[in-house]
Amino acid sequence: MALAALVFVVTLVHALWYAPDGSTYAPAAVAASTPASALAPASDPLRLVIAALHIDAKVQYVGLTAAGNIGTPDNFTDVAWYKDGVVPGQPGSAIIDGHVDNGLGLDGVFKHLSDIQVGDDIEVQTASGTPLQFTVTNVASYPYQNVPPGALFQNSAVPELTLITCEGTWVQSGRTYDHRLVVTATLQHS
Repeated sequence: MALAALVFVVTLVHALWYAPDGSTYAPAAVAASTPASALAPASDPLRLVIAALHIDAKVQYVGLTAAGNIGTPDNFTDVAWYKDGVVPGQPGSAIIDGHVDNGLGLDGVFKHLSDIQVGDDIEVQTASGTPLQFTVTNVASYPYQNVPPGALFQNSAVPELTLITCEGTWVQSGRTYDHRLVVTATLQHS
């Protein structure tokens, strides 16, 4: 009985705090036109809001993992902005990722991101209080080991937002899902 309880507790802990380092999107191809460090902290994102999906999430700031991949949030309710890349609202692609679920299948912040549609609005609230409005322009899915760098890292004059999460079938050996959902949105100008 005690052994069964111990196994349950260990499984529960791994499931609740599991944040895989299995991301295959390494920023080797990143050519950020405006590095985050060059801008005032007032430009930094605080919240990500997608009204159509009932998402209103706190933004964590992440860098690279020990494996050289972009970090992920340390919980399943927040999203994570790649702070060494582009700041939302600046030219290029600002990258924000989030979990689809945890090891027990409990919903993560991006559980329903696959329901987003081209034309939907995404808002990034900045530390200065300025809301940045983006419009979804593309939704694509890629095998997790073959996400094209160009799908994530745009080096353009257009401010874009790239959202990333897992989807597909669970791959036990890789401790990740077999696809990545990539949502691209473009900044709206008033």
